[in-house]
Amino acid sequence: MKIGFDNEKYLSLQSQHIIERIGRFGNKLYLEFGGKLFDDFHASRVLPGFRPDSKLQMLMRLKDKAEIIIAISAEDIENNKMRGDYSITYDLDVLRLIDEFRSRGLYVGSVVITKFASQPSAELFKERLTSMGISVFCHYRIAGYPNDVSKIVSDAGYGKNDYIETSRPLVVVTAPGPGSGKMATCLSQLYHEYKRGINAGYAKFETFPIWNLSLNHPVNLAYEAATADLDDVNMIDPFHLEAYGETTVNYNRDIEIFPVVKAIFELIAGSSPYASPTDMGVNMAGYCISDDDACRDAANQEIIRRYINCLCEIKRRGQSRDNKNKLELLMRQAGLEITDRTAQKEAVARDAETGHPAVAIELPDSTVVTGKTGDLLGASAAAMINSLKALAGIPHEIDLIAPEAIEPIQRLKTEYLGGHNPRLHTDEILIALSTTASQSELASKAMHQLPKLRGCQAHSSVLLSSADENTYKRLGIMLTCEPKYEQEQRIYHVN
Repeated sequence: MKIGFDNEKYLSLQSQHIIERIGRFGNKLYLEFGGKLFDDFHASRVLPGFRPDSKLQMLMRLKDKAEIIIAISAEDIENNKMRGDYSITYDLDVLRLIDEFRSRGLYVGSVVITKFASQPSAELFKERLTSMGISVFCHYRIAGYPNDVSKIVSDAGYGKNDYIETSRPLVVVTAPGPGSGKMATCLSQLYHEYKRGINAGYAKFETFPIWNLSLNHPVNLAYEAATADLDDVNMIDPFHLEAYGETTVNYNRDIEIFPVVKAIFELIAGSSPYASPTDMGVNMAGYCISDDDACRDAANQEIIRRYINCLCEIKRRGQSRDNKNKLELLMRQAGLEITDRTAQKEAVARDAETGHPAVAIELPDSTVVTGKTGDLLGASAAAMINSLKALAGIPHEIDLIAPEAIEPIQRLKTEYLGGHNPRLHTDEILIALSTTASQSELASKAMHQLPKLRGCQAHSSVLLSSADENTYKRLGIMLTCEPKYEQEQRIYHVN
């Protein structure tokens, strides 16, 4: 993709801004850390140049000042809530996060279990963490939360919560996912710090929406598309506009809760350090966009992908986690059509021309390469091989893998493994290519092109198998499919 974001500038600017915010509060800041720390692929897609682990790398620059608290809701533990991207429960993700942080030299101070009411699963998890030598604290539900601020900021509210012992100037509060109680943990800690005479502060770090981009900027619209299952809505921050006469963007939940947060600040510290939700944020990403057009294009593609993927989910399961109507509205708001996706147009056209399912891949130089279903290869495998040839400058008519090398794999699939489809999937053709590469210079040259596919756009004229989809995903290819099956007349389809 064309680079539109200066990642090095971001790391420098963001870490410096957080240091300044720590200094503003007497060298003690609780930083609510939203979004994904290790693998923010959404940000890397809509801000081309943003590294998926940029936020982690920024924290690494502050690791001598920082410690981490991981918050998890007891209700999520009890309900076995899952992370969709990793297909693991939130409690297991806490263990994964601890390992990930520690492996990078970051200090994990403790885990806090929020909304704790002695739920059996939460009790077991607490015991498990304690047996591992991990400090565990409990925070409890407060009747009337979040509106009864007088009770919240009292010994019957935050006062009932465990005080989490911390030792460093920057306390990063993160979690496996939304609704884990990060903000409540930060504010509870402020209450306890002030009771102890410590002047501590709070700030919020969310990448999206980007406060100093316009409300209808594609990057901010793409954030709404990414949270279509949560019904988040970007809004002009009315508190910031009133206080400073400056138009900034925030999202509905932060704007709705701000009067409560402001009142809690006033009861804890005597006054609020912030006049608006935007004030609470520390995100500097908007200052690091180096090519606005590149980011607009990337964000528009993200919106289209989200919409197409929603249609595919409805086709496969009869429903979608995302709000289809909202995604359609965002498509109209951004002035987009599905056909604004080049790979989609080319795949559908090739399908119509040949009468066979087709896949199109848009390469880094905007060349579009297609592949169709044949006797030996599925469309996704054919498009993959054709793309590697194009990137390596190998003529299309040259066979990188001899048919006689493919036939034994087909025989294995059908005669010995009981499969019905003899055509090779994408992962299978890549394995065949890798074994050929040891004896063929051309095959080896093609294999070395695989990293160049990361960030490329692709589209299939039919729904692909999970094996093909997963291979494209692991290569970093941004794949979408037409919401239809190759054999529409059938009612049972193997994914």
